[in-house]
Amino acid sequence: MITVPAGSSLTLRCPGTQAIVLVSLAEVRAPFLAELPPIPVLSLDGPGVRRIGVLELVTATGVTWVEAELRNDQLNVIGDAPTDLVQRRASARRPGVYPATGTAQVENVDGRHLVALTGRVEDISADGLLLRATAEDQLPSLPYGIERALLHVAMPWGELTAAVAAVDQRADLLRGTFEWIDPADSAELTKFCGPR
Repeated sequence: MITVPAGSSLTLRCPGTQAIVLVSLAEVRAPFLAELPPIPVLSLDGPGVRRIGVLELVTATGVTWVEAELRNDQLNVIGDAPTDLVQRRASARRPGVYPATGTAQVENVDGRHLVALTGRVEDISADGLLLRATAEDQLPSLPYGIERALLHVAMPWGELTAAVAAVDQRADLLRGTFEWIDPADSAELTKFCGPR
């Protein structure tokens, strides 16, 4: 099963123009790449503009490249994948919904301060995680400039506590790598994310 998660960053490379970075607006899934339905994306093109190129497609299992067409904020796969899926990280990932709370260290124009977070981890590996969260002000996006966060995540074996360094931040999504994790939690996480 091929799953393109909501909030994925997709890059369309068209001949003669700069690469276009798009964000998927809804989760899309299909048994095979060629059967993926149109992917709704956030693009800056006006109505009727058509672009064809090679799409760097981020899926739940990794990244692949495929020929695609962008028209009216919809990405359509129009060719077979020239390569297999490529795992983006050295360690295996495990999708799911794991409730999380914590505190983020933010540095922006107001200076450096701490902000309370609540949300859920949607993707985790022994190296890092993807967090969908809101801050204490309950706005639909996280405050800009998160540097790191201390998180408490409800995992099947108990609470995982970890310090996470921010790698990428978009709207309510924060992707990060573990700066520190309790050694016992690290061992449990490696078993949890390992081959099933």
